[in-house]
Amino acid sequence: MQMITPFLWFDDNAEEAVNYYVSLFNKTKISKTVRYDEASAKAAGRPVNSVLTITFQMEGQNFTALNGGPHFKINESISMFVYCESDEKIEKTYNNLCEGGKVLFPLDKYDWSQRYAWVIDKFGLSWQLDVDKINNQQKILPALLFVNDKVLNVKEAAEFYCSIFPNSKIMMGYPYDRSAGLPDGTLLFTQFKLSDYLFNAMSGQGEHKFDFNEAISFMVNCDSQDEIDNYWKKLSAVPEAEQCGWCKDKFGVSWQIVPTILGEMMSKGTREQIDRLTQAFLPMKKFNIAELEKAYKG
Repeated sequence: MQMITPFLWFDDNAEEAVNYYVSLFNKTKISKTVRYDEASAKAAGRPVNSVLTITFQMEGQNFTALNGGPHFKINESISMFVYCESDEKIEKTYNNLCEGGKVLFPLDKYDWSQRYAWVIDKFGLSWQLDVDKINNQQKILPALLFVNDKVLNVKEAAEFYCSIFPNSKIMMGYPYDRSAGLPDGTLLFTQFKLSDYLFNAMSGQGEHKFDFNEAISFMVNCDSQDEIDNYWKKLSAVPEAEQCGWCKDKFGVSWQIVPTILGEMMSKGTREQIDRLTQAFLPMKKFNIAELEKAYKG
């Protein structure tokens, strides 16, 4: 199982967005659709039986989309960085994503790439496209953009995350030029892996009106309560952001610390079991597996 999964928050058009994304890439499929039951619909103010979450794949990687309402909006602080590996693919992907969207960097040659583009699609999700190849099966990487007062935190954040997750390390780092007058080793860009899942991170120069928020989070699948407790203790730094398995780290990035058994119970349970389970986890902050199992068994 992919331990870390990008989780995308939409208002009420997650299904439309997912169908669009799976039409653009290879090795795609919609794996599972979960609908609002009576309890979760009431809590979220959504119609009963409307789409709650959709788990899907792009380039063989897992993603989840949520219809969560208008509370959070996706912005450029986290984008999807796609290593396209050919002129044909980058041109096709760029042209498709431009339809109804907004171009931040047009497809062109830049100092850092022979062919690169940055586009916001019609659903608000931003994509960085690079013609370069990557020596990894993972072709789409979440890219974290550290802006404003966090602009110099790229190296610190990468080291912090790598200290928390197993099978993690910094793969590469590009420092600022010395002419920038910054401390030696200050990173402009880095690539790192957490539990074998790759991320990019970069420093966003200048003033920006956006920052990390809950609209894009990272779901961490845990097999035990000890794992949940460990990740929660190390990642949760904003108590008021703790709810229903969600927490926010010291840089403002949101995480969901989720027991794998919860998904199994939600997919296999009867309607009554799922209703009891939903009523049990909605008020929780950090998930408690024993309490979830108790509610499931009734």
